[in-house]
Amino acid sequence: MGAQSIEVGTEPPSPAEVVAVARDGARVGLSAAAEGAMAASRAHIEELAARPTPVYGVSTGFGALASRHIPPELRTRLQLNIVRSHAAGTGPEVEREVVRAMMLLRLKTLATGRTGARPETARALAALLNAGITPVVHEYGSLGCSGDLAPLAHVALALLGEGRVRDADDRLIPAADALKRADLRPVELGAKEGLALLNGTDGMLGMLVLALHDLRGLLTAADIATAMSVEALLGTDRVFDADLQALRPHPGQAASAANLRLLLAGSPIVESHRGPDDTRVQDAYSLRCAPQVNGAFRDTVAHAALVADRELAAAVDNPVVLSDGRVESNGNFHGAPIAYALDFLAIPIADAASMAERRTDRMLDKARSFGLPPFLAADPGVDSGHMIAQYTQASIVAELKRLAVPASVDSIPSSAMQEDHVSLGWNAARKLRRAVDGYARVVAIELFTAARALDLRAPLSPGPATAAVLAALRRHVPPPGPDRHLSPEIDAATALVRDGALVAAAESVTGPLA
Repeated sequence: MGAQSIEVGTEPPSPAEVVAVARDGARVGLSAAAEGAMAASRAHIEELAARPTPVYGVSTGFGALASRHIPPELRTRLQLNIVRSHAAGTGPEVEREVVRAMMLLRLKTLATGRTGARPETARALAALLNAGITPVVHEYGSLGCSGDLAPLAHVALALLGEGRVRDADDRLIPAADALKRADLRPVELGAKEGLALLNGTDGMLGMLVLALHDLRGLLTAADIATAMSVEALLGTDRVFDADLQALRPHPGQAASAANLRLLLAGSPIVESHRGPDDTRVQDAYSLRCAPQVNGAFRDTVAHAALVADRELAAAVDNPVVLSDGRVESNGNFHGAPIAYALDFLAIPIADAASMAERRTDRMLDKARSFGLPPFLAADPGVDSGHMIAQYTQASIVAELKRLAVPASVDSIPSSAMQEDHVSLGWNAARKLRRAVDGYARVVAIELFTAARALDLRAPLSPGPATAAVLAALRRHVPPPGPDRHLSPEIDAATALVRDGALVAAAESVTGPLA
């Protein structure tokens, strides 16, 4: 596991810390402040548990069964049963990074001292993370209200030594065996602790944080691909001038246009047709309006990041222990704020991808490419060039449009109409993950195609920044030639887009890009 260590306290973790735990195996521990806050709230729960007055989640059933008062001798079984019964997910396994993010975020909420869980229960969850034990969580099961109940129940089940997990070597084994090998003991739940481990929006929030991390890098890569397409299509950079962009003062638009100016600075290709001999008045929308579209995408990411930051600072549970010791029911577990942000992001992904595909298609069409060979083929007719790469890109874009249909506008009542409106935020998060993956491939195919087109513009050469990107790509993808197997080259380009290598190549010339 990772060497980095993160202290989980009463203050929220940063998005970067969530990514470090989820993807890099960073270790976690509880701060002294968190232990103190948890001990104080636990004392209130113990006192309430001793009273004859029913308290939801402490001495009552759950959901539509909350009207039943549970006698003291059945309360341990009550907490055990909620975990077992709610671990009802089905379908494929959810990715390890998602489960680890979810575990950290539930630990974060326990550490606030607002759930009434014991410090030792939180320490057990941290120990599970540090041992690299990842509970098996399934694709289907969450309605996003009361939070991600079924996914979190599968995590809690592993704490009890039940269900299945992936160990640090990714072997699928019984949770009891994994705990024993890691020298960990199963948790014995106290009053309210079963509910405290389940009642949160941690799955959908974890997926939002991971998506935002990925999209920030992809947005910069998208600007790089756009700049290369502008050069390849003999477009102008004048439309990206700061004074023109300032007429519509959206911050994302300004950032995207600034990137394009840096990336196209000193381009011999752009300079080659800057003059009275160029009779074109305007470029096509897919070139001219790129900062407006990619910029609006950036602004949507900024809004979603604001939502994520607020949620990271939240304590989502029901009932919740307040600072004065009151234990109150509430609706903070409803996933609507996160669900909307997840759905919002899927819309500009589909639109920006659609614009990227139009630029790709333009480079392949001899009627619109200003002198490039049909489909960028070495011997058009004998060779097909990038014809089918564009088909692949178009297929992904079509799927992205379907994934842009919001999940959060739907609701299926549950729990005998007690839970009569749900967010379906988990569903929004799952489709966003697929959309982010598709968008990375769309950007890669545009960049991969633009690189071939730039090579075919020789003896004209691209600007210093895009030339550096082209050189970085060529270390993994060969230059133009007769037809060859394209799938591995597309995958190589996608990997370079995802890991930031092409952004780093551009920034070696431009300095930091937005």
